[in-house]
Amino acid sequence: MLLEVNGYTFEVELENNTSAKALKEYVSKEKRTLSLDDYGNFEKVGDLGITLPRNDETITTKEGDLILYLGNKLCLYYNQNTWDFTKLGHIKDTTHLKEVLGKGSVQVTLLMK
Repeated sequence: MLLEVNGYTFEVELENNTSAKALKEYVSKEKRTLSLDDYGNFEKVGDLGITLPRNDETITTKEGDLILYLGNKLCLYYNQNTWDFTKLGHIKDTTHLKEVLGKGSVQVTLLMK
């Protein structure tokens, strides 16, 4: 899967779980553009537009992690946080990720390659 933001394209390696498979199916139908807002100076979070199956577990995020929160929120991490949620995938190369995300809200587009 690809994630486009502010003119940059990042490749996302999806997890092998029912949540990531449902996200892939959702994005395969058409590309999805989401508005993500900054939260806590460690993530961008926004409404996914659907509810996906949850596979929650306690994890500590890394920069580039794509997380499902509460089944219907997409979180893109640029710093660490520990909580119970579902990992959907990880950006393979996070070079420039923090600067591309910038401050405040951002539009991201998810699409299949």
